[in-house]
Amino acid sequence: MAFSSLFTLLDDIAAVLDDVALMTKVAAKKTVGVISDDLTLNATQVSGKDVAASRELPIVWAVAKGSLWNKAILIPLALLLAIYLPSLINILLMIGGAYLCFEGMEKLVHKFFAKKHENLDRTSPETGSSEKEKIRGAIKTDFILSAEIIIIALGSIQEADILTKILTLLAVGIGITFFVYGLVGLIVKLDDIGLWLIKKNNIAAQQIGKFLLFFMPWFMKSLSVIGVIAMFLVGGGIFVHYLPVLHHFIESLAINSNFSWLTEFVVGLLIGSICCLIVLPLIHLFNKPSEAE
Repeated sequence: MAFSSLFTLLDDIAAVLDDVALMTKVAAKKTVGVISDDLTLNATQVSGKDVAASRELPIVWAVAKGSLWNKAILIPLALLLAIYLPSLINILLMIGGAYLCFEGMEKLVHKFFAKKHENLDRTSPETGSSEKEKIRGAIKTDFILSAEIIIIALGSIQEADILTKILTLLAVGIGITFFVYGLVGLIVKLDDIGLWLIKKNNIAAQQIGKFLLFFMPWFMKSLSVIGVIAMFLVGGGIFVHYLPVLHHFIESLAINSNFSWLTEFVVGLLIGSICCLIVLPLIHLFNKPSEAE
């Protein structure tokens, strides 16, 4: 009798794990677009000329820990919202989307219009405040993207029981965090890997090292551009997919699905512009007294 109960329990556990593996695969497929944006944005936010090579991996690790804390907050919250306030999920997603669009537009405004009065000391690239600001900014961005990942994953497993939902969201959240920040850590250290390869006696290794040193500055510059575009794509995509009025309007235009990314980008750009017109004057207004001092 005891053996029969044990085998039944093991069979139930195996069935649950099988369901979790299947649901995790489905959820991961649904969130692959956001994961790619998450990777791009974080790679650009935790690197740069003002970050010393010795501080890159510690910054990545600090943001990864912040990301795990984000998941620890978001997963229980998503489950509670799905049970008690499912209508609030879309509202929160759009607030997050608006924030991403604002961040993207604010970066463009700062790049093209802001006065270049920030003279960074290149001899001491990792000032404490700069590093903390990078970490805080990356964790904030991660929170929004993680929220979208968790909500999309939850939406793809609505028919599952509560235990399967919990285990699937944990698998997706933890798995994505290690995948994204593992790749981010590799990306930011590729130039160091290039230097290491150049010192080898092997000619092939030296050539690969030279290529990495030549390629990485261009790659990181392109990532910064891709990161801003990704903010508009993710933020605009949230509004296109989760705001019914906008979704139906775009459908009524019969826009070719092959160019849906362009629609999301334009929507993100417009929303970012509107947010900047509202928020930036307020920020300038509140900062004025301190500047006068």
